[in-house]
Amino acid sequence: MLFVTLGVMAAGLVVMTLALLYPKLPSLDVVTDYRPKLPLRVYTSDRQLIGEFGEERRAILKLPDVPLNMRRAILAAEDDRFYQHGAVDFQGVLRAMVADVFAHSAKEGASTITMQVARNFFLTNERTLTRKLSEVLLSYKIEKNLSKDQILELYINQIYLGQRAYGFGAAAVVYYGKPLNQLSVAEMAMLAGLPKAPSRYNPIINPQRATLRQQYVLRRMHELKFISDAEYAQALRKPGHASAFHANVLTQADYVAEMVRQYMVQTYGEAIYSSGYHVITTLIKSNQEAAVRAVRNGVLAYDERHGYRGPEATVDLPSSGATIPDFEDALSDTETLNELYPAIVESASEKEVSAYIKGIGPVILKGNALAFAHPSLTEHVHPGQRIQRGSLIRVMHNGVTGWTITQLPKAEASLVSLDSHDGAIRALVGGFDFSRTKYNHVLQAYRQPGSSFKPFIYSAALEKGFTPFTLVDDAPLVIHDPKQNNGAPWEPHNYEKEYLGPIRLRIALAKSINTVAVRVLQSIGPDYAQQYVKRFGFDPTHQPAYLSMALGAGEATPLQMATAYAIFANGGFRVKPYFIDRILDNTGKIVSRTQPVIAGEGADQVIDPRNAFIMTSMLKDVIRMGTAAHAMSLGRQDLAGKTGTTNDHVDAWFCGFQPSLVAVSWVGFDKPASLGSQETGAEAALPIWMDYMSTALKTIPDSEIIMPPGIDVVSIDPTTGQPSTAPNHLDDYVYAATAKNN
Repeated sequence: MLFVTLGVMAAGLVVMTLALLYPKLPSLDVVTDYRPKLPLRVYTSDRQLIGEFGEERRAILKLPDVPLNMRRAILAAEDDRFYQHGAVDFQGVLRAMVADVFAHSAKEGASTITMQVARNFFLTNERTLTRKLSEVLLSYKIEKNLSKDQILELYINQIYLGQRAYGFGAAAVVYYGKPLNQLSVAEMAMLAGLPKAPSRYNPIINPQRATLRQQYVLRRMHELKFISDAEYAQALRKPGHASAFHANVLTQADYVAEMVRQYMVQTYGEAIYSSGYHVITTLIKSNQEAAVRAVRNGVLAYDERHGYRGPEATVDLPSSGATIPDFEDALSDTETLNELYPAIVESASEKEVSAYIKGIGPVILKGNALAFAHPSLTEHVHPGQRIQRGSLIRVMHNGVTGWTITQLPKAEASLVSLDSHDGAIRALVGGFDFSRTKYNHVLQAYRQPGSSFKPFIYSAALEKGFTPFTLVDDAPLVIHDPKQNNGAPWEPHNYEKEYLGPIRLRIALAKSINTVAVRVLQSIGPDYAQQYVKRFGFDPTHQPAYLSMALGAGEATPLQMATAYAIFANGGFRVKPYFIDRILDNTGKIVSRTQPVIAGEGADQVIDPRNAFIMTSMLKDVIRMGTAAHAMSLGRQDLAGKTGTTNDHVDAWFCGFQPSLVAVSWVGFDKPASLGSQETGAEAALPIWMDYMSTALKTIPDSEIIMPPGIDVVSIDPTTGQPSTAPNHLDDYVYAATAKNN
């Protein structure tokens, strides 16, 4: 009788508790009008993802778009009777309540998918009777208002699965780097096992536990006849391999993605991280990928020219029998940068190195794989530079011969490319690796442009009456200017320390003759030149009115140089560079669109089109027969540009263009220092530009700039630089009217 009384009292208490709780249940608006936090996503112009910003990674899916095997894997793992029972599995709930109340160490179980939806949207994870009763009531309320398919869709999109991934669509990308519909049954089973304990069964952090959980899900799918015997066996044989994919980034453009993020925060505030904006940039996927590859290849080539410096560090390993956890622990704080993987050496000799690569596993390196680092494998090297057991090294996979030893470069480089007619940025790489430094050299690095600045001085000279065939003396000179060089005499010299005597302006620019550039600036006046280069967008405060301006002693960023060279390319118009084409809200509606000013259609004409044409013809000769002659190997006749090398080889540049596309490459150290006595613009920067242009110009036909009215082609005597009627003399351009005297 006592037990009956106690039972009635307990039942009455539960009923009373439920009656008190039900009116206090939250509204279901959050699930009936589901609006998840959606990250800011950034794309190229051809809709390739380049960046994602937000606390939660999501990829919202409609239930019909979720593969049937994924749905079955979820049901097998979490609630195989979901479509048969109501909101609650009473036997399981009673077992969980007893465990929670009387055995605090026991784990809660038997939650249906509906109960998990109720908990994830409305409740905390605290283990109390009140919370469990609220969960039960909410589950019934949800099932009363939503269909089973709607509930399952909410679950698939909302459940947390580790690695900041919410929902199975995002988890497929985070763990496997591909969309959900491209996963194998085994990979789907791995994801389906995560909701129970995302950290415990994380295949990246705890691969052994995750595999056991995956096998359990596959076994349940097989028992429930969701998969056949053959599918089950195949899934066990090929379980798949999960990796830490940070986002489904299809094109590497971290610097541009960060530029977009900063702009969006400044314009729309912190809400951009959860509002689902899509930003379409002006980048072209193929151009950006070519730029990333070109910068990487250029920096690694420079680094290889200057030799192997030795291991990055030394770590402690057990004297013998080091295990995979030992290696992974030692490498846990070392990032892979630009596909240069960290590795720990297990053993080393001059002929063979055994190493463990982070996230990859053991590898044996021999033959050509050791060539670059061979000096550090000998007994004669300094101990700090020797590769031995415990050495932390870098390796890369070249796709042909396999893994090879390399090193993290110390030098930096950047490349920016834009459409000369409207300023749309088509590619931008701000440094060797965004993870290593967020400093965007394209926008932020004010460096001396060296000889790549000479064309702007020569352009000014054309306006003062010079022509491409004007003779200027290439001879030693000494400058006495109290305003520069601390008042001491300044003696500019040519790179080769050779002097050719009187030389035409065209040849002087092609061969980058310093003494001629200085004499030209002497003739037109530094003050005039300082004001003239403002037309190209240069700030006079960064271009002091000294004669050293002729040799690029001022400062400019790569983006400023690209914008300035675009003026030559487009016939004299200054366009404004831009990187955002349009901004869309989470419904796809256009919020904002950039309206660029276009050359010939609203852009300011800042130099005479005749000037732009003649300068372009002179810059073509830099490639045809001058310091950038190697670029002729690209097999085009419409390329123009200028190399740049500063004093002591601190900065190396190449600024070049085709009529519709401009690109500027730069190489240097963040803390200015010499790149080496042979590292000129032609040696260090030009190969990067060529590497990029070889891809970027594939779809752009070779074209010739149309000569504008007001230019005459005259025959000249190359010896005197004067017009001539004699046969077989050179042809060159001159303003038809008397040259301007501004």
